[in-house]
Amino acid sequence: MRIAYLAPYKGPTLVQRRPVVKGLSLSNTVKIELVAELLHSASHDVELISMGEVVESHLGFYPGFHETKVFRPEIPVYYSSSLPIRFVNGLWSSWRMLRYFKARHREMPFDLVIIFNLKRPHLTCANYAQRVLGIPVVLEYEDDSFVDVVGRARHGLLERYHDRANAAVLKNISGGIGVSPHLLAQMPAGIPKLLLRGVVGDDIVRAADDWKGRKRNRVVFSGTHVPSNGIAELIEGWPNVNFPDWELHITGQGQLTEQLKQLAMNKKGITFHGLVSREELVQLLCSAKVCINPHAVSDTPGNVFAFKIVEYLATGAHCVSTRMGALEPALEAGITYMPDNRPATIASTLRTVIREATVERNAREAAQELYGTQAVARGLNELVCEVVSVSRRMASERSPRMSV
Repeated sequence: MRIAYLAPYKGPTLVQRRPVVKGLSLSNTVKIELVAELLHSASHDVELISMGEVVESHLGFYPGFHETKVFRPEIPVYYSSSLPIRFVNGLWSSWRMLRYFKARHREMPFDLVIIFNLKRPHLTCANYAQRVLGIPVVLEYEDDSFVDVVGRARHGLLERYHDRANAAVLKNISGGIGVSPHLLAQMPAGIPKLLLRGVVGDDIVRAADDWKGRKRNRVVFSGTHVPSNGIAELIEGWPNVNFPDWELHITGQGQLTEQLKQLAMNKKGITFHGLVSREELVQLLCSAKVCINPHAVSDTPGNVFAFKIVEYLATGAHCVSTRMGALEPALEAGITYMPDNRPATIASTLRTVIREATVERNAREAAQELYGTQAVARGLNELVCEVVSVSRRMASERSPRMSV
């Protein structure tokens, strides 16, 4: 089966050529790679198409190109051109991504389209695939498109327009992959669906085995440096944890990085690692006794879910997090929840977890079993095969019968 995977992938060549670091989501990049690889391992031909989004508006033009440092030679990656001028960027990216999608389909037809969230360029291609080509579309739904990052509805004219466009595509999708039951519930009843909170790569499984029994007194945060991730609150609360032999390690980068470094100045035990390789990140996560997700509490539980929580748990670390919707009980056994992400709450929770040895409680085996590569590959393959089978059967039933 030939699959077009439309996703906000940002590979190493894109990072070199375009100013995308401030909006760089390492977790999305890793998850996209893992999903593409697992589909390929099930004998599907996957082609990844990204808009290579430049977050900050400015006068400039970035031509489209192919990724030269691909994560797997058999999975090509193409970035559409970008014109990051305000009110133009979205229309331009939609037009250019659709143009490339059409060209690739003409050269070798796709059987299925997977879109990662309801970005405008993805919607444009999905509409064309559904209405013109008759190709089934699967939505990989990571963030609720009808509320903001903390779960509040938006009421502007532009937001209402986007909500209508999102609802139209949701109504016609043929299958869904969601990080929470809340997001899966927004999809049509009766279509094939898969709950996929994350993917535990084989590299994490191996490293978790290596670090078992010798973890260090470390609290690790991994993620993009944006306000909703709660890193500033974590840094502010750290001095009040007051365990001198414990360290706080922060990876990632983003729009707040320099402010966060200033905030951490003169606070002992805090190390910034910046953007690290996948291998370095895995080793750091697996070395830690505690991994933390101090995300802003949402008014709509389940509207987002941090992919890194599954990775945190799979390393054998104890996870400290605000709630992001209900989880499988086997996973929740390895989590201590915070009611909010105020600095005082973060410090108090970490003190309790460390003092009472809750750090020894983990959900490593459950995370690896539920979301390891074999389980996820099986689930993805069953989903896409069912979607295409149903789509072809429905197309056959719609076709007029030939007279004898």
